[in-house]
Amino acid sequence: MKAITCKNFGLPDSLVLDELTLPPVGESEVCIQMKACGVNFPDLLIIQNKYQFKPELPFAPGGEVSGVIESVGAKVKHLKAGDRVVALCGWGGFAEKVIVKANRVFPMPPGMDYINGACTLYTYGTSYHALKDRAQLKAGETLLVMGAAGGVGLAAVELGKVMGATVIAAASTAEKLAICKEKGATHLIDYSKEDLRAQLKEITQDKGVDVIYDAVGGKLAEQALRSIAWKGRYLVVGFTTGEIPQFPANLPLLKGCSIMGVFWGSFAEREPQQSLQNLGELLGMMKSGAIRQHIHKIYSLNEAPQALHDLMDRKVVGKAVVKVGDWIEEPIVAKESKPVEAVKSSVVPKPLRIHFKDIKKYVGQSLGVTDWFTVTQETISAFADATQDQQWIHVDVERAKQFLPEGKTIAHGYLTMSLAAKFFYELIEIEGAATSINYGLNKARFPVAVKSGSRIRMTGKIMQAEDMPNNGIKLIMEAVIEIEGESKPAYLGELLTALY
Repeated sequence: MKAITCKNFGLPDSLVLDELTLPPVGESEVCIQMKACGVNFPDLLIIQNKYQFKPELPFAPGGEVSGVIESVGAKVKHLKAGDRVVALCGWGGFAEKVIVKANRVFPMPPGMDYINGACTLYTYGTSYHALKDRAQLKAGETLLVMGAAGGVGLAAVELGKVMGATVIAAASTAEKLAICKEKGATHLIDYSKEDLRAQLKEITQDKGVDVIYDAVGGKLAEQALRSIAWKGRYLVVGFTTGEIPQFPANLPLLKGCSIMGVFWGSFAEREPQQSLQNLGELLGMMKSGAIRQHIHKIYSLNEAPQALHDLMDRKVVGKAVVKVGDWIEEPIVAKESKPVEAVKSSVVPKPLRIHFKDIKKYVGQSLGVTDWFTVTQETISAFADATQDQQWIHVDVERAKQFLPEGKTIAHGYLTMSLAAKFFYELIEIEGAATSINYGLNKARFPVAVKSGSRIRMTGKIMQAEDMPNNGIKLIMEAVIEIEGESKPAYLGELLTALY
C-alpha cells in the first residue's frame, strides 16, 4: 500500500511517499480502508522521535482517522466490514489502509462526513478532558485559552462556551482571533501586539483568570500564570513553541493555584470507561450542532508533509486534514428517530447564581446554555388557544402532512420568542432580589422555523445593567435560541428584565 513514510527521524521534509507492507489483522484488531486523517502536533513530535510513543522505523505518521472497515479480527463483535468509523491509531494514518485495535475504533455518528470525522477526537477529546476532568470548569468562571486558534485551542474555546464559561482567546494575529470570536470567545487578546498581563487584569477586573488552558508554552506561560486567580487551575496541554516553561515555585504558593498536566492519550489508556463516556458526550454535542470543527485546509496524501510543515510554521487555524484517495462522499441521510436525551454532564450547567448587588460585574459575560426543551404539538396548540391565533400551519396536523416541509406543523414565532423568559430562569438565579419581571423583548429575528417535535435551547449573555427608580436594575440580556441539528438559530434578540 502507499503511505507517507518516516524512514529516518527528522522534520517533515524527510518524509517520503513509498510502499509499506501491512501486517496481518490481529484477532482484536480491524483493518480500515482510509478516507481521511487529521493532522496533529503529536505527528510532528513522533517523526522527530520526541513523542511519548515511539514506533519502530519505518512507519507512517497520522494518529486520527476516518474510513470504512475492510476486515475484522476473530474476537471483534461490535464492528463489521462496511462500517463507517473513526479511530485513534496513534500512527499509520497517512496511508491507504491502517490496522487499529478495535477498542480504539468508534462508529461514525449519523450525518458526520469523513473529513470532520478524521479531525475531531484528538482536539475535542483533549480539550474536554482538560476542562471537564482536570480543571472541572464551572459555569460563570473565566477561561483563558493560549494558542486559541490551533486545533485543541479552538476546541477549548468552543467547549468553554458550551460549558458556560466566559472565554478569553489569546492568539498571534487578528485573523486567528476572528475565528475564535466566531467560536464563542467573549474577549480577544493579540499577544503579538498587546500586553497579555495588562489585558487580563483589565478583563477580569484584577481578579485573575479561573482556568488557563496552555497548549503553547514558551515565554508567555509565566505571564499567564502570574495572571491566574486565587485557587485557579493552570492546564499544561503542550508546547507548540518548542520551549518548555520553567515556573518559579513560589507562584503556585502565592496564588493558591494548581498546575495540572493534560495527557489525553494516557488518560484514554488508563481510564477507558471515563474516556468512552467523554467521547459519547462529545459525539452527542456534535450531532446536536453544539460543536463543529473548523477545517483549515484539505491536503492530498502526497501533500501530507506540507500539511505538517504548515502546522509547524503555525499557519494552520483549526484543523488540517489529509484526504486519502480520490473519493466523493455520498450525502448521508440520517434515519428519523426520537430526539436523544440531553447529555447529562457538566455541559448543561445549573443556573448561575449572582447576587443582586454584583449583577453589573457580569456585563459582557456569557451565562452558559440551558437544557433542551421539546416543542410538542400540545405546546403549539396551547399557545394558539391562549393567543387566539389558530392558523392551520400551527394546529392542523393532517394538512401539515400534505403541504409543509417534513410534514410537520410550525410553531408560532412568538411562541419561540416567549420561551426566552422560561430559559432565563434556567440560566441565572438572582440572590438578594425580591422579584424579577421579564417585561419586553428587543431586536427579534427568526432565521429558522421551529417544527413540531424540535428540541431547542438558549444561550444568554448580559449586555447591560442599568439603574432604575426605587433601587431597581434594568437588565438587558442577549438571547440566542438554537434548534438541535440546525446551523442557524431559531431566535436572536434581547430580553428585558427588571430586578428589585
